[in-house]
Amino acid sequence: MKTPNQFPRRILLCITGMTPQIVTETLYALAFPKEQASAFVPTEIHLLSTSEGARHAEVSLLHADGGQFHALLKDYPALGRPAFDKTHIHVIPGPDGKPLSDIRTPEDNAAAADAITTKLAELTRDGDAALHASIAGGRKTMGFYLGYAFSLYAREQDRLSHVLVSPAFETHPEFFYPPPKSRRLATREGTHIDTAGAQVMLAEIPIVRLRHGLPEKFAKGESSYIDTVQAIQESFAPPSLEIDLQARRASCGQHSLQLTPSLIAWLGFWAQTALDGKAFRRWRDIEPDEFLHLYQRVIGIDAGDYENAKKRLQDGMEKTFFEENNSKLNSKLKRALGPAAAPYLITSQGTRGHTERGLTVPAAAITLK
Repeated sequence: MKTPNQFPRRILLCITGMTPQIVTETLYALAFPKEQASAFVPTEIHLLSTSEGARHAEVSLLHADGGQFHALLKDYPALGRPAFDKTHIHVIPGPDGKPLSDIRTPEDNAAAADAITTKLAELTRDGDAALHASIAGGRKTMGFYLGYAFSLYAREQDRLSHVLVSPAFETHPEFFYPPPKSRRLATREGTHIDTAGAQVMLAEIPIVRLRHGLPEKFAKGESSYIDTVQAIQESFAPPSLEIDLQARRASCGQHSLQLTPSLIAWLGFWAQTALDGKAFRRWRDIEPDEFLHLYQRVIGIDAGDYENAKKRLQDGMEKTFFEENNSKLNSKLKRALGPAAAPYLITSQGTRGHTERGLTVPAAAITLK
């Protein structure tokens, strides 16, 4: 697999409050690590902040007179020219949709969480991009939300880190990165420190990647942070399956979804198989009437689709019919439920040539009506 630095689009995402230094510090540490093979040189940079933090970042980093981002690129040409201007500084909208000046209430926190989740989903949508996110800036809740959202959306090529700076320089307002020519900085105590002694490095944070199991709408960033977390949490809950044939509705744990007549009948067939204690079965051992009886209850005996299915299966269960329905049902469940779909999928067991399929939901947790 390609290393993150081999991707054509390389993104650095930072959350900042009133310390925009973390942008230049992180950028420096990424490009010049102790082991150069692990270097990551971004092609673009994005910031998430409050309106006050955004204003402070613009002045400190991008101002034509002394902007530290421009100074860093001038001092270290190896960084190239990563795209970073005012349009790359994203202000978090508050609960009322207006720019958030600070995060002080539970509602502000929720708005920040949603903005961070949406931005992570957006920046990880491009398969040709590698993302490096830093949790070093902003309020502690912002760093937590970024780390958690990163766990939900990160791909194999994405990384999460916190920048570490020598204590004497960590909170110094004039220190943004170690310059190639050392400088003397005055401290609050009236002493001086030399930037030659400054160390800037990254602590990479291992995470559990949960993106693969996210429902489609969550993977696209179309839901709130709370809804996304709830969807993941539900994937760990004990399974329960309730099928209402007449309503053509299946309730899988906390999720309820409508299915086509053929798919609700097919799921009902597997549920009845589990209720009968047969669990897993081979396609050739299934009598078509076991499915057709349920399909008739759903769609009616005179319906054209029912008659077509009955005619197709008049000589016994057809392997193609069996596999098509299993595939369609599983795809529908995965799209709707994401990681929570696992217990409700039609799974296989056994060796090749003797493969059986069935539901893993315990019979005691199934209701068919």
